[in-house]
Amino acid sequence: MTELVAPEPHLSRLNFLFSSDPGLTAALLCIANGERFGAHRQVMGVPEALALLPNSALRAVVAAAPVGTAARSVPGMNLQQFWRYSLETARLARSLAGIVHLNPMVAYTAGLLHAVGTLVIHRSEVDRIHNINVLCGPFDLRRMEFETRLFGFSYAQVSAGLAKRWQLPQVLVEALCYQGNPLDNDAYEPLAAVLNLAIWRARAGEAQLNERELAVTYPGEIGMTLGLDIDTVLQQDPINWKPKSEDE
Repeated sequence: MTELVAPEPHLSRLNFLFSSDPGLTAALLCIANGERFGAHRQVMGVPEALALLPNSALRAVVAAAPVGTAARSVPGMNLQQFWRYSLETARLARSLAGIVHLNPMVAYTAGLLHAVGTLVIHRSEVDRIHNINVLCGPFDLRRMEFETRLFGFSYAQVSAGLAKRWQLPQVLVEALCYQGNPLDNDAYEPLAAVLNLAIWRARAGEAQLNERELAVTYPGEIGMTLGLDIDTVLQQDPINWKPKSEDE
């Protein structure tokens, strides 16, 4: 985070740095939506937060980031894989949101933060989570079902609880809560459906599903609510908007 000590930090680099880490993103949005800065508006994504907060607040965020920062370790989790998967989901959600005319920045935020509850469960349920890990890995498409059977809740509810604690906008809280079953929400939220499809695509990629497995597992009913078929979802290329260095 040496960019933060520069006399004039480069916003595109700061955006990339914060947007690449679920913990930093959560902490940044928590501060931006707090009483001091967020009393008059809801901040949905990193670019808005960076425009709102002074450098002193950004440095404080880095110094006191919550769960999710890459520097921490989590029992039973391959964090490098987790960060890669979270970024993949975020980029896919952003891409899909653009097709259905939702806010891509908000979708990216939802995708980046959707699985932070996984880290909390792995820390708090070390023994019991091992039983689930034996049956299916952290990115298995059946993961939410197995967690709900054992705990009575899943990482989705934990992620939503964290988002609420961090004072994130309600649309993000609901998208995280209903990411596994968007149609169960009394007030259908398209963002949750976009997130669901992005998660399916990212986890299918992690599992390297074949053509038949993709067809069988595709959440067609959810895709139908957005007007997205399996081919459209599979064709999305998650763009990595990394800023170029000055010497490139």
